[in-house]
Amino acid sequence: MGKMAFIFPGQGSQYVGMAQEFYEQMPACRRVFELASEASGLDVPALCFEENENINITEYTQICMLTAEAAILKALQEEGVTPDVTAGLSLGEYGALLAAGVLDWKDAFALVRKRGIYMQEAVPTGGAMAAVLGLAETTIEKACEETEGIVSIANYNCPGQIVITGEEAAVTAAGEKCKEAGAKRVVPLKVSGPFHSPMLKGAGEKLGEELVNVEIHDIAVPYIANVTADYVKTTAEVKDLLRKQVSSSVRWQQSVQRMLGDGVDTFVEIGPGRTLTGFMKKISREAGVEAEALCVSNIDKMEDFEKFMQGRR
Repeated sequence: MGKMAFIFPGQGSQYVGMAQEFYEQMPACRRVFELASEASGLDVPALCFEENENINITEYTQICMLTAEAAILKALQEEGVTPDVTAGLSLGEYGALLAAGVLDWKDAFALVRKRGIYMQEAVPTGGAMAAVLGLAETTIEKACEETEGIVSIANYNCPGQIVITGEEAAVTAAGEKCKEAGAKRVVPLKVSGPFHSPMLKGAGEKLGEELVNVEIHDIAVPYIANVTADYVKTTAEVKDLLRKQVSSSVRWQQSVQRMLGDGVDTFVEIGPGRTLTGFMKKISREAGVEAEALCVSNIDKMEDFEKFMQGRR
């Protein structure tokens, strides 16, 4: 039997009603939402379940996403399910930290609330992001390096999909270079800023100040960091990696490749949507490795996962 990974999505997968069934049907999950509200000073259930525009604004999206992921994680933990390894894309790394036992839940909610605020406040005018489709990462890296201004890779998502970030003019220019080099498409993203760009370094520094007083626990489940696409070996590394993550590339494809190489054959996406499931299939296909992809986003999916686990045993 191979290994199982819990993976957690980032901003962009949110929707009104996410994790609502867990909140309504499982007291332990309801308590997660209550804890998130206490830590953030927000009515998190209202933000997650009632029609509102704030759910798509960074400073609110992040706490909502983490709470939904944490509630579903709690439901799985109540069933006694523990992964062999965990990782999360961007904001999702905080879900992985909970699964790894590294952060207290209340501390995680408070940190992510601050992270969302700092990133929203740090967004400069003239920032942009774009997805480059169907072009090798080395070619995209070269296009960014040869473009005047600030532009770099934000996300290595999966084969054929890489996101660039930075100053709007530089992102546009680098996108044109990518098209000339053979990219199938360059798609501007509807985002509120150049996330995972050096332009957000200040937000990471502010988050670093918040992290000073946060207690980091021993790593109970191995987890892989976005910045390095490698296992975090000591608790001493955690705070610096979280600080850097705000303005560094998310090396998601490399993280999944690392897990596949280490014998992970089952990936369970915890949270709204199926974004990471799609990425994983493309990454495993390119690697020539067979792997199972499941997502747990609602009670029905939870039941499907439980049936899968019974068969796995």
